[in-house]
Amino acid sequence: MVVAATGVVAPAPRAWRRTTGLAGAAIGVVAAGAAAGVAVERLTMGRGIRRRARLALELTGPYGALRGTPGTAYAEDGTALHYEVDEEPAPAPEPAPRRRRLFGGRRRPAGPTPPVTVVLSHGYCLNQDSWHFQRAALRSAGVRAVYWDQRGHGRSGRGPARDGRGAPVTIDQLGGDLKAVIDAAAPAGPLVLVGHSMGGMTVMALADRFPELVRERVAGVALVGTSSGGLGEVHFGLPVAGVNAVRRFLPGVLRALGRRADLVERGRRATADLFAGIITRYSFASAEVDPVVTRFAERMIESTPIDVVADFYPAFDEHDKTAALARFRGLPVLIVSGEGDLVTPVGHSETMARELPGAELVRVPDAGHLVMLEHPEVVNARLADLLTRAGALPGAATVSSHGSTRGTAQPQRPEPRRTEPRRPR
Repeated sequence: MVVAATGVVAPAPRAWRRTTGLAGAAIGVVAAGAAAGVAVERLTMGRGIRRRARLALELTGPYGALRGTPGTAYAEDGTALHYEVDEEPAPAPEPAPRRRRLFGGRRRPAGPTPPVTVVLSHGYCLNQDSWHFQRAALRSAGVRAVYWDQRGHGRSGRGPARDGRGAPVTIDQLGGDLKAVIDAAAPAGPLVLVGHSMGGMTVMALADRFPELVRERVAGVALVGTSSGGLGEVHFGLPVAGVNAVRRFLPGVLRALGRRADLVERGRRATADLFAGIITRYSFASAEVDPVVTRFAERMIESTPIDVVADFYPAFDEHDKTAALARFRGLPVLIVSGEGDLVTPVGHSETMARELPGAELVRVPDAGHLVMLEHPEVVNARLADLLTRAGALPGAATVSSHGSTRGTAQPQRPEPRRTEPRRPR
């Protein structure tokens, strides 16, 4: 889940202004801390310089350019879900020796064992390109992987036409979407499920709705920067009073904004400089992240339409899949959390680890919510170990980081802290 920024610059009808006035004040309290640093930057750098720098960054970074074999899955309600498959071409099978059939029976040739498929689910307001570093690494190792865009995100459809009140998306619905993608892109063979933030919640919903799939086919699970529930208690590193005020008003405000999507999208473009700072604050914790990477994250978040933001938002307060974690017991499970994550704090990962005593919990220092973009070398190394345990990689295989968000002159970071989860009492 990534905090999405919006902006409105044109006047609205009086009734609509009354509805959103108090909420706007509350949102201002929440945004003030992040905006303060941005204001200093605006005093020292002209708008034209920032615009030229932003364009230069967009042209230099290859992020989001990796593409696979495309396909379309269809959700239970008919929504078109875009996915892409990365895999090496299968070698031509050697001709089987001719054998004499006894008793006139038909011999059924044994086909090749389906490979392990890694299915990666992205987070709120992102798309499949958020796995850029992991995609490059898995591709180099020859791992079969499926990347998909959640409904309303990236290249996927938004679903049936909504009525005037909107049609909020549920986490259970996303679990069904993931099942549709698996049925279309990986109908046979073992699976390793990887999810970041909302994508991790999607994986939990899949386990909750389709336990037989987990029991029969899932060989490993990675939960990155996510939560099994209790998101209504997160304060995003801000004063409790301001956050509580936002929670009371924000769902209604988002619904109102969703009905005026064209107006809001113009406002978001006009206030991009301000909200870029807020997006960065809630995405990364390190001051040394490559500006190209931060701009890449901003582009993904800014590309999510405001009505999609509104449709998904209510699902997070209602999300509670702690009981579903039991479906993963006995499997290799990796839980990764940035110690500076303000959106799904590290305590949520610790809660999941207590429910899964055999899981590996990795707390990454100096990392925020987008830990897989901020410290890909750490995430890739731990993911490679998980895939080895799940049988997707031979024991001697290595998966390189395929890029770093820090300059080559920077000193080496200490190893991530691995915290052994405490068993529940």
